[in-house]
Amino acid sequence: MGALVLAEGDTFAPPGAGDFDLPPIFLGVSKPMILVVLSVIIIAAFFLLTSRKLKVVPGKAQFAAEYVYDFARNGIAREQIGSKDFKPFIPLVLTLFSFVLINNLFGIIPIVQFPTFSHIGFPIALSLLVVYPVYHYVGFKRHGFVGYLKHATVPPGAPGPIYILLTPIEFLQKFVLNPLTLAVRVFAAMFAGHLILLVFTLAGEFLLLHAGGVFKPISLVSWAFAILMTFVEALIQVIQAYVFAVLSANYIGAALAEDH
Repeated sequence: MGALVLAEGDTFAPPGAGDFDLPPIFLGVSKPMILVVLSVIIIAAFFLLTSRKLKVVPGKAQFAAEYVYDFARNGIAREQIGSKDFKPFIPLVLTLFSFVLINNLFGIIPIVQFPTFSHIGFPIALSLLVVYPVYHYVGFKRHGFVGYLKHATVPPGAPGPIYILLTPIEFLQKFVLNPLTLAVRVFAAMFAGHLILLVFTLAGEFLLLHAGGVFKPISLVSWAFAILMTFVEALIQVIQAYVFAVLSANYIGAALAEDH
């Protein structure tokens, strides 16, 4: 970096957290807010249009919708909640997976190029205002207030004195840490991945326009890494949407289960 400064007199300022604080576009409405609304429109339009004229032999669009639905239904909801209780939660699991996936993929879509969940407020809101109330509500409804507290915080089979330490830990995990870690996991992945893409892209631009000598061709290497990391980031975005939906369904299944 010092050589770059000596060559052209310019200094490369690496991107940081400040680059994620986008200014309002109008009336306090920012780009991430618009993207959240856009994601809802995209998801609703996709499922409504593909289910208007269902056919026995599906076309490509219907097949894609059925594949996503089947994946959320059998690959996530049934597996995590159980065949006895999973059906009422299929819409929730499908919505969570689709919503997180689209908002993550915004990070690699040209022009948009911003993963909504790289702003911690969005995953926190989804976790605390949707997932958290649902799985505790179904737990209290099935086991009763005292029964659910015991179910969630007093695992059977441990020696009596161990519960002095174990019960507070279980309470902290179930009622505090689970929703926070659910949100932080996807936020951290989207924030870090987008930051890496910014570093390689902006570094390539800096090397091409401001560096001299042997450093100019290195800009191509930087952009090559940016392209490679875009594919890696796409995979991570899909995985994080899957993990968010799986953990949400797992929490619901655990709350409904008869055993701890």
